[in-house]
Amino acid sequence: MIVLGIETSCDETAAAVVADDRRILADLVLSQLDQHRAFGGVVPEIAARGHLDHLDGLIARALAEAGTGFGDLDGVAATGGPGLIGGVIVGVTMAKAIAAVHGLPFLAVNHLEGHALAVRLIEAVEFPYLLLLVSGGHCQLLVVEGVGRYRRLGGTVDDAAGEAFDKAARLFGLDYPGGPAIERAAAAGNPRRFDLPRPMLGRPRPDFSFSGLKTAVRHRVASLGIIDEQTRADLAASFQRAVADVLADRSACAVSLCREEGVPLTALVAAGGVAANATIRAALARVAETAGFDLVVPPPRLCTDNAAMIAWAGIERLRLGLSDRLDFAPRPRWPLDERAAATGGSA
Repeated sequence: MIVLGIETSCDETAAAVVADDRRILADLVLSQLDQHRAFGGVVPEIAARGHLDHLDGLIARALAEAGTGFGDLDGVAATGGPGLIGGVIVGVTMAKAIAAVHGLPFLAVNHLEGHALAVRLIEAVEFPYLLLLVSGGHCQLLVVEGVGRYRRLGGTVDDAAGEAFDKAARLFGLDYPGGPAIERAAAAGNPRRFDLPRPMLGRPRPDFSFSGLKTAVRHRVASLGIIDEQTRADLAASFQRAVADVLADRSACAVSLCREEGVPLTALVAAGGVAANATIRAALARVAETAGFDLVVPPPRLCTDNAAMIAWAGIERLRLGLSDRLDFAPRPRWPLDERAAATGGSA
């Protein structure tokens, strides 16, 4: 089984061809960082136009690299949401057109499900596993019970961790995107120099909050005045350590909750762009080791937005005989656990 994947939910235009034996035949990502860097964040209209300009050529390149044509495909999967709706529409429309013209199953993949299942593209992690999904727009803990079956244990009550990284980087005078910039700066820093808050630490429910940490960083930077390079590195290291401590503590809380409920977890999985951070991975590895199972994290390329994870999620769904109608409507918001969203949970 071979599936074409398309990802256009934010500022990366991506196309991939993946086989059901876990071979990634092609995996192309066209970044728009240079177009958005001057604005300090993603501009939705610019992102959508970039997808429109480049997606068809990127798909052609992916098929050529994979040595396949449309006739070799068993399906076409595209991110159907959540995300910037203009970009999502571009990808979904392209996938529908390919599916209609070539008589292929169309799969509208939840972008978060792509992250949730990406680890199974690398190795056969068995259900159920605990997922920490942590990125620029999302921060939540879920039990992955199976394909299409997700139970949200907790999430952020305000900002996502990736957003906090971007805001902190701007305050420190570092580049965009903030996550990689802070990690690079922190390598030369002292993580104990600045005592920053750890919101929600020790709370009985595995929820997150990062607005207070952002406020504390802003006040600390204002009090310092002119920041030299060593101080910038120390701020970055201290902030990074604070976020890692929070993510580890909240993940440990979720592990304990699952044990109380008798959920036989097989692994702790981290996914999303923030999961590429080495300090955060190390903190989560200690949580997993204490719990008696492994931390499994996809390689950095599969943590950030990519189409290989979308193609793989499509394969997982096709194996179960699932596909979507061509009248599927792209969704700017699409929670993995619809039940949690109905009771106040976030997307």
